[in-house]
Amino acid sequence: MTQMHTHASFKNKKTQSAFFDRQELRQLLDVYSRRVATGEWKDYAIDHQGPVATFSIFRNTFDTPLFAIAKRTNGSKCDYIVFNGYEKIKQAATIQEVLKIFNRPLRLVSSKH
Repeated sequence: MTQMHTHASFKNKKTQSAFFDRQELRQLLDVYSRRVATGEWKDYAIDHQGPVATFSIFRNTFDTPLFAIAKRTNGSKCDYIVFNGYEKIKQAATIQEVLKIFNRPLRLVSSKH
């Protein structure tokens, strides 16, 4: 026998997905386009996996990401995190705050001595 479920009960069981809204994408692409104009960055990717949305930035198309800006949802709250590889560089409650890290010139510092 078929069991009926309401849409509301299905939605409550689902995990909340994270997505970048229009304003967040505009801010991300603004930072990205400034670095493309200087020749530093060449490509980007956007991924959505459950409660995390990620905007990854690449120097070349086939490289690993130089930076990743993640939006993590936790109920009604969101956290924004900037990663360089696996290293967390900046974390804040707003995307404006984490994107400030890209306002200053970035340089790669080797951890090998």
